[in-house]
Amino acid sequence: MRNIIYVTGGARSGKSSFALQLAVRYEKKVFLATAEPFDDEMQRRIGKHQEERGEQFITIEEPLYLEQALGQLPAGTEVVLLDCLTVWAGNLMHFFEDEGEIKKRIDFFLDALREPPCDIILVSNEVGMGIVPENAMARSFRDIAGIVNQKVASIATEAYLLCSGLPLKLK
Repeated sequence: MRNIIYVTGGARSGKSSFALQLAVRYEKKVFLATAEPFDDEMQRRIGKHQEERGEQFITIEEPLYLEQALGQLPAGTEVVLLDCLTVWAGNLMHFFEDEGEIKKRIDFFLDALREPPCDIILVSNEVGMGIVPENAMARSFRDIAGIVNQKVASIATEAYLLCSGLPLKLK
């Protein structure tokens, strides 16, 4: 049986560092990046993450079609570290205005997780612990990210919540 490990927490809670620690035990690792370098700030953030993981990972960049990326992994891949689902949710909203298409993309990804090609570590921001956003687009993002998080966590074999760099095992 393959392991699906879900790692969530707030901004700067230590999620990505914890996920990297989980991946260390694997020999052949793939980093599945969902972020696109739209501006200078995002380029710096991506560069920082690349430095943190070093040369240990084969990097695949896929902002939208995660199920396709999981279906085309290099032979012998033992683990995929996917960072991050909330960036992916934002990408879906940016590229697909139709809610039906967004739901379809999410369903395709969830189907791929039900029979994963290897162990998978999924990083996502916990977005539901703050105030209700004041505008409709931000509320929609929170809702989509929250639904993705719930569904992925329900499929996961392990789940962790990070707070101040400390992991709390949820399941």
